[in-house]
Amino acid sequence: MPITPDQQAEIDSLRATPRQTLRAVSEGMENHLYVAHPVLDHGLVRVVDYMGDDAAICQAARVSYGTGTKSVQNDEGLIRYLMRHWHSTPFEMCEVKFHIKLPVFVARQWIRHRTANVNEYSARYSILDREFYIPAPEHLAAQSQQNNQGRGAVLQGEEAQRVLDLLREDAMRSYDNYEAMLSQDGQQGLARELARMNLPANIYTQWYWKVDLHNLLHFLRLRADSHAQFEIRAYADIMCDITRDWVPAAFGAFSDYRMNAVSLSAQGAAALKRRLAGEVVTQENSGMGAREWREFEQVWG
Repeated sequence: MPITPDQQAEIDSLRATPRQTLRAVSEGMENHLYVAHPVLDHGLVRVVDYMGDDAAICQAARVSYGTGTKSVQNDEGLIRYLMRHWHSTPFEMCEVKFHIKLPVFVARQWIRHRTANVNEYSARYSILDREFYIPAPEHLAAQSQQNNQGRGAVLQGEEAQRVLDLLREDAMRSYDNYEAMLSQDGQQGLARELARMNLPANIYTQWYWKVDLHNLLHFLRLRADSHAQFEIRAYADIMCDITRDWVPAAFGAFSDYRMNAVSLSAQGAAALKRRLAGEVVTQENSGMGAREWREFEQVWG
């Protein structure tokens, strides 16, 4: 279950009692507010609060550009200009606060993005739930032979079942021992802050994660990428949908100029120009290393 009955009751109560506001409102984001979007087997993403919309980005930009801009450039055009030329400050004027439930090993990847405010569920204070991430069979894969931090072929048959059984058994045994060690029911036991060290990295934790739009888009560019680990990408994909509804013009520009754009080094640009001029260009005469050349070939053939 991604959310508890108490959390669902809180969500229902909040959505049932809307309040009038004078601040800017994004209708697309209002539809997501408080709604729990399920992720993986027990995870969730939900928007707790937000500030700003596409217009807030333009408002901030026009303050720094001076008066008279609006008459010659519409909001969407201005946003696309800002994104194209890497003007990040106006995008920082929008913020969003998420409630996220995720496996600990995903959280340890996620926290590498340091430009956010985070408050995590405390296993020193509270007892963690018996909830673990167990991958679906189609996401059980062997180590990639080409990429030291990636996956290769999907496990099949008996080998897949063997791994799934080990994951479940280890998780349950660890949690049983965690419960047995805790100070409860008159037993002296072990403090929660120590007992938690026995728990596996696939147990679920929760946090509030507040971030501005500029840094959120940076997170999404890396974590919604096809090369990102599947488990964190599952969260990023949902957050892409939420962000698209929140700031459609900004997300459209981000999609065009970041997510789906292609960057070229000076050597790559020169190689492309030479090819367009009819010259035969190989890795040996391109000035690019083997990995960069492979990436160049994947895009330009």
